[in-house]
Amino acid sequence: MQEASQQLNAIHTMLSAGQRNLRIERHTLILWGLVGGVICLISDNILTQEHIPDNTQRALSWLLFLGIAFGSVAILDWQLTRRAKQIRDEAWSFIHRQVLKIFWLLATAGILFTFAMFFYGGGYMTFGVWIILLGLGLYIHGLFSEEVLEWVGALMMLIGMMSLASQLPYQTTKWIAASTFGIGLPLLAIMLDQGRTLPVWKRLSQSTLWVIAVLTLPLVAHRYAAANTLPDAAPIPLAAYRQLTDVTGVHVVSIPAGTEIPVKFEISGDIFDHANNPTFPLKISSPIDVAMRDGKLTGDTRISGGTWLPKEALIVHIPWIKAELTPEQGAVVRSSLIVNFNNKHEQ
Repeated sequence: MQEASQQLNAIHTMLSAGQRNLRIERHTLILWGLVGGVICLISDNILTQEHIPDNTQRALSWLLFLGIAFGSVAILDWQLTRRAKQIRDEAWSFIHRQVLKIFWLLATAGILFTFAMFFYGGGYMTFGVWIILLGLGLYIHGLFSEEVLEWVGALMMLIGMMSLASQLPYQTTKWIAASTFGIGLPLLAIMLDQGRTLPVWKRLSQSTLWVIAVLTLPLVAHRYAAANTLPDAAPIPLAAYRQLTDVTGVHVVSIPAGTEIPVKFEISGDIFDHANNPTFPLKISSPIDVAMRDGKLTGDTRISGGTWLPKEALIVHIPWIKAELTPEQGAVVRSSLIVNFNNKHEQ
């Protein structure tokens, strides 16, 4: 009886190995993870508006940069994987080639999304989308290879969707993406277990520890950085600030209600005359404090007497814009502008 049970277990193991006959190499996860993590961390310091003012040129620069970076990783990964298979005297299976193509396709989709957001907006979603695409690629690979890839891939998709649904600040999402790539993938490489099937509670424990390792560092680091950048200078009136001859250092400027803020538009294109760019005034409805560092806005704002809010808390939304032509008014362009503080970002 015991011998028959052992034979059945051996048959079950053989069938499981036959169903999950792919292997993802550890160097694959490490390469994609480190390169993706570094790109996330330096994304705010390279190819910026200050470096490349023209939006189209900046978009093309990012397209070229991401294509070269991830294309190089894909080629290097292919060469190292082929060498590893030759050492083990393994052949490339048809399914493995197709799964690899899907992974490359998802990376290409992420690059094209990043390129498109320069023209259609939605830059705040960039890192969340990359996390989702990475998770989808790992989940699909895990269906044919490592069971742990399914679990971690599903968790990555969940992290990406939750970061978008909860409207996390852009910087927080960037830190999470950097950690998911730079920490999560190398850690996943260590967790690979040759496709073994483990009880649900063990996989759940592994997944919980992986999530803690990935999310703890970026959330704590970002909160620490935000707490240390909040200005603590005494507020000075706007009129007094305008009379300063030296604006170096940190200043908190109090702008009273009713202050008129001119909004200047830079017009381009071949429809409207842009020799003289228009300006239209807006009035502050409530007194606010803004933080200045060396004469430049830091992005920290608060209602006078309230708590400081990061720049991500200021929501600017243009829900619609349309043109009209009527006998009474002639040609008119109408639009809606919504500017609010998102109170969910209060410290």
